[in-house]
Amino acid sequence: MNKVVVGSEEWCSFPELGIPTIKARVDSGAKTSALHAINIAPFIKNESSWVKFDINPIQNNSKTIIHCEAPLIDKRIVKSSSGFREQRYVIQTNLKIGDATWPIEVTLTNRDTMGFRMLLGREAMSGRVLVDPEQQFLLGQPTNDSLKEIYKNSEKAPSGLRIGLLASNPELYSNKRIMEAGEMRGHEMHFLNIKECYIKLDAKKPEIHYRGGKILNEFDAIIPRIRPSITFYGCALTRQFEALNVFCLNSSTAITQSRDKLFSLQLLLHSGIGIPTTGFANSPLDTDDLIKMVGGSPLIIKLLEGTQGKGVVLAETKKAAESVINAFKSLNANILVQEFIKEANGKDIRCFVIDGKVVASIQREAMPGEFRANIHLGGTASIIKATSEEKKIAIKAAKAMDLKVAGVDIIRSTKGPLLLEVNSSPGLEGIETATNKDIAGEMIKAIEKNFKLDAANPKSKEQ
Repeated sequence: MNKVVVGSEEWCSFPELGIPTIKARVDSGAKTSALHAINIAPFIKNESSWVKFDINPIQNNSKTIIHCEAPLIDKRIVKSSSGFREQRYVIQTNLKIGDATWPIEVTLTNRDTMGFRMLLGREAMSGRVLVDPEQQFLLGQPTNDSLKEIYKNSEKAPSGLRIGLLASNPELYSNKRIMEAGEMRGHEMHFLNIKECYIKLDAKKPEIHYRGGKILNEFDAIIPRIRPSITFYGCALTRQFEALNVFCLNSSTAITQSRDKLFSLQLLLHSGIGIPTTGFANSPLDTDDLIKMVGGSPLIIKLLEGTQGKGVVLAETKKAAESVINAFKSLNANILVQEFIKEANGKDIRCFVIDGKVVASIQREAMPGEFRANIHLGGTASIIKATSEEKKIAIKAAKAMDLKVAGVDIIRSTKGPLLLEVNSSPGLEGIETATNKDIAGEMIKAIEKNFKLDAANPKSKEQ
């Protein structure tokens, strides 16, 4: 077989994908070949797995777009030269380089930050190609004018929105699902690691930078998913995006107040929402009356800064309650003391509210011997039909906290439904698994609704 001789850079094409020409970096040091792709979405065609994606085949040109689809042959973890690990879709398609054509495997990934839209790895070249690394474009290269002519019918504005997911862990179920749901609905999704963002405060030109000095601009929307331990920094970044007139699915103010358990309970009560009787005191000298105030033992003691059930203690007796309260006080911790709703039997109801509607409800049940129903603590989730009163409370609570997305926890008591807590970054795994509903998709729809997007004109942004 005559081998094709190539330089370190060559132009090639993918006839089956409708890509007439694309510049590739020839890299025998890389095992796998990679093709630039955005809006990647798997789908079923003739009972087989396929993937559709968009490509901007010309570097630094986001206007030229080709819509592609190909059979999906694998999903695999690929480690980049910088050590970053990423799960990618793998397709098989014909590569044409010079006069030769043969099938190769290609992984799909966003190569916006790379110098080349295509990387040709050694697996695709094995037995067919000889590389002369000192040469370039041995098989010819198109001029700018001929490129324009080749791609004249592909010039179109990108569809969909540019959405950033501001979070900490790209491998978390909730974050992966949100990225996937945005891409499935035709948006350009970017994962923004909170710790890798930093801000420039400037009256004329405020900016948000990403590690390496990249300026984060031209985002249409941001979905903040801020873990409690970095509330302050995460909300500072969200506020900066708001200053740049970027739509944030939950506002920095709403997230900040939802993280303050005491303030949020005061806001909820102000809106007429019932909660278990709760006490808050500063001095250990008031412990005795504090315990009486909430109906005596058993009672719940909560750290104001706790999350996912951490920092929540059930004190069975008055003596135990006094010990725990005074221990927390000696550490200068702020705590709430709350009546224990025994009849709830370790169960609570999580209503997921998006844009003023309850989109799903589950019942969470604590493990045997445990009173906290959090899924993170081994609680189990099952489908439940929330009553109209419970739905009203959930919607009212999200509105009182000014949250577009909220996980509202309600407990059933002899006094009727009582509100326990409102979460501004509720997890999706428990509720999606139990209900089989596309909650992540509903979050993306809430952003589309804000921009008044319609199918005919996906970029008709109105705020």
